[in-house]
Amino acid sequence: MQNSEAMALSAALLATAGELTRRINEGVVARGFEDVRPAHGFAFARLSADGATVTDLATHLGVTKQAASQLVDELVRKGYVERRPHPEDARARLILLTERGRACTRAAEEAAADAVRTWGELLGEGDMRALYTRLLRIAPYGPIRPAW
Repeated sequence: MQNSEAMALSAALLATAGELTRRINEGVVARGFEDVRPAHGFAFARLSADGATVTDLATHLGVTKQAASQLVDELVRKGYVERRPHPEDARARLILLTERGRACTRAAEEAAADAVRTWGELLGEGDMRALYTRLLRIAPYGPIRPAW
């Protein structure tokens, strides 16, 4: 692949990721969660399993502990997460999604399905499965973070 083709492919992937993030966020807002932004969704992705500490969240998002703590404070104020004592570390607090946070996560899943469905309509089922399989082969394992 020529350098110019590699650059064009890179630009196309970045544009697709940006468009997907925008469409998911718009879908979440349209489903009644008007006070969230994409950074919240990246945090919810880490918190949705079993919760996390502020330090875990900072690592996941690629930000400082102070920035993650400010994000958690905002999400607590908005009713999306709550702090609880950590079951294994008395010094730490576990950040967990509230029912509102879980509902917002479900709205994001629905919005993502809507966005990807349009790709399937454009590409067809076979190409969609091939795209999925190939992206899984090259996608890095680890946190999905915003491009700050």
